[in-house]
Amino acid sequence: MENKPQLVLDLAGVLITNLSASFWQELAGHAGTTFTIFIEQLSAIRKDLWTGQLKEEQFWIWLQSQYPKVDKTYAYDLLKRTTETLPAMNYLERWSQHADIHLLSNHCHEWVKPILLTIEKYTKSITISNQVGFCKPHREIYEIVQSHMDFSTRIIFVDDQMKNLKPAVDLGWETMLVDEQHYWIEHLDNILTIRA
Repeated sequence: MENKPQLVLDLAGVLITNLSASFWQELAGHAGTTFTIFIEQLSAIRKDLWTGQLKEEQFWIWLQSQYPKVDKTYAYDLLKRTTETLPAMNYLERWSQHADIHLLSNHCHEWVKPILLTIEKYTKSITISNQVGFCKPHREIYEIVQSHMDFSTRIIFVDDQMKNLKPAVDLGWETMLVDEQHYWIEHLDNILTIRA
């Protein structure tokens, strides 16, 4: 029997919405600052947060030292209210019958854990940047994901940012860029199910 293809999916922007502007705007308002200033300060620590150099709990300590009004419980509730599933989420069970699914995301594991608990049964591996110390587009995080696979089979990577596709191409993976109309879903579904 032929080995299943390996399907690597980004999480935010592919299966769920990215951290939305509305999330950051409301959090900035709650903090008592402007969206622009808030985003500028977050940008300065973003890479450290995504790579786990700044632990999630340290992030909240940092944020509350800057903005004492920010309440972690409120922020988590806001995150839950502003995160939505995308249409591809409805295909995971089907795709898992035709491919080994691996998740690869730049995120805080703590922030996406509730969603991961609902979909982990369809996955072979889950790689979240703040748990492994690297973030896309650094090659190392792709190599970590690849270590969970059979190298002799087809690898298809789906992401919503072009810059994240290049390291995958360099490793010999096929890539697919998400489009706003979600046409990529039908294309991928055809690739996976027609070969079955």
